Amino acid sequence: MQNIKTYQESFLKYLEDFTEEKEPKSLYEPINYILKLGGKRLRPVLTLMTADIFGSKAKDAINAALSVEVFHNFSLIHDDIMDDAPLRRGRETVHEKWDLNTGILSGDAMLILAYQLFENYEPDTFQALAKLFSKTALEVCEGQQYDIDFETRTDVTIPDYLKMIEYKTAVLVGAAMKMGAIVANASLEDQNAIYDFGRYLGIAFQLQDDYLDAFGNPETFGKQVGGDILENKKTYLYLKTLALGSKAEKNELIALMASNTIENDAKVESVKALFKNSGAAEATQNAVKDYTQKAFAVLEKLNISENKKQMLRLFGEQLMNRRV
Repeated sequence: MQNIKTYQESFLKYLEDFTEEKEPKSLYEPINYILKLGGKRLRPVLTLMTADIFGSKAKDAINAALSVEVFHNFSLIHDDIMDDAPLRRGRETVHEKWDLNTGILSGDAMLILAYQLFENYEPDTFQALAKLFSKTALEVCEGQQYDIDFETRTDVTIPDYLKMIEYKTAVLVGAAMKMGAIVANASLEDQNAIYDFGRYLGIAFQLQDDYLDAFGNPETFGKQVGGDILENKKTYLYLKTLALGSKAEKNELIALMASNTIENDAKVESVKALFKNSGAAEATQNAVKDYTQKAFAVLEKLNISENKKQMLRLFGEQLMNRRV
């Protein structure tokens, strides 16, 4: 087994070759721009690690790993357009640096490129990867639509929210790991178990992301802190405040989120105070731990060595404790 840094380095080297200059530049420059912006490279690392865990060489899964990363960044371009987000990883978003039409078209091209990468595999592997990819890509779109719908709904529940983040974020983490297992010809039982491991980790990851959106350091978080509040998103923090807060706190939160007159900074600070005082901030951190533990419980089903299980636990613990 390699360490995380080694997987990252091998992936970044392959990504560098992939992001060569191509014509028309106006289509490919934005693609290369977002792919080189950085980020944690969580999903491709998981694909490479999983292939290694199930007895294949990590490099055999490099095209599947790149497909996951290209698709993820395609979704970010379009998400940023829909959210009218100014920053991504501390830099200008694609539609801000270029324009809306460029963001839409370059994103469309990335979706095709992501699918095209599966052509590097034998027919049976290609079919399995493509089937999983199609299912996952559609679920991500469904999750994004739920997210948009929630902005104007007043009846969103915590189960609704958990379903949304499972589709929008967690299924892609699960798919990234299952792709590594598919490339390694792991048993169907192990493929499905590692998918569930990734899915639970993905939910924990998104809940931590929600927490950091409100309480993270803007210099390390890479996105606009308080962005979810300003977009009136029904996050776990928001829903938990409604569930745990006093009547006065609930009413204040609803009024703040509905207000268009209060200054942005004042709105963010007031809402964050309600998140803390109601106990929602602590409950969100506890939920991150709970879903991480659910992921760890799945490891017992896997037909791999204890050393490999421990490596997966360590990765999960690092995600749970991240601040970026």
